[in-house]
Parts: sequence; structure tokens; C-alpha cells
Amino acid sequence: MKKTLLSISLASLFTALAGSALALEQRPVLSLDVAKKMAAACEAKAKQEGWKMNIAIVDNGGNLKFFLREDDAFLKSIEIAQLKAGTSAGFPFSTKQIGEITTKIPGIAFVPGIVTFEGGLPIMTADGKQVGAIGVSGGTAEQDGICAQASVDAVKNDLK
Repeated sequence: MKKTLLSISLASLFTALAGSALALEQRPVLSLDVAKKMAAACEAKAKQEGWKMNIAIVDNGGNLKFFLREDDAFLKSIEIAQLKAGTSAGFPFSTKQIGEITTKIPGIAFVPGIVTFEGGLPIMTADGKQVGAIGVSGGTAEQDGICAQASVDAVKNDLK
């Protein structure tokens, strides 16, 4: 009898633990292949326009996934591209939108590492889950934004 109760108790415990493990949230992940495809799309747009860009792609935790520096792109823009990507990874907004928010909440602009001008975009799945962000720097803010958008547009079908 004791052995049967122990067996039933252990079986119940394992069932509960297995159920808990299955209940863990499963999130989509930004793959290296998608990150490379994004960088290639931005690079193609930059070459078409004659821009020299630095392209940083991060995962949803802000960790660098892929980086591309075009020949003759500004060295300081390396850091700016990474900061733009990090800003958009930390918020589900573009860096341009963050800049607009700072007009209402000016203190945000003084937080170290926050970029408030165009060129950073969150990378979202079709159902609205953030998987990362891209930051582009090397041109004007508008050119950076155009290049970042070309990247996101290029992988729309890969993020379903």
C-alpha cells in the first residue's frame, strides 16, 4: 500500500513538473540568417544611394547579433548604430518615435545610451512580438531611417 501511494505521489509530482515545463513561454528568436538578410538589404540600399553605413542588429535583449561596416563608413557611427539598435531593443519604438516622446517627457533624452533621432527600428514578428532591433548610422538621420526600414521590409515574410 505504501509503495502504491509513493508511486502515485511521484507520478503526480512528475506530471505537475512536466506541465509546468510545458507552460513556459515560447518566444520567437531572431535567427542569424534573418539578421544577415537584413544587413544585406540595408547594404544594397546604401550602395544604390551612395551612402556609407554601419549596420547593427541586436536580439530582443539588446545583444549584438550581426554587425556590418561598409567601406569608408564613419568610425564613430559604429557606436551610434549600436546605440540606436539598443534603444529600439529596449523599447518597442523607433528611435525617431523616442525623439518625439522626449518632447513630452524631456528627461528620457538624458538617460545614458538612449538615442532620440532616426535610424533605429524594432524588429517585430507579424503578430507583434519583438525579436530584436536594427540600428543604422553613417548618413543623415533620414537616410539611416530609410536604410533601416529597407532591412525590416526585406524580412517581413521571414518574421511570420
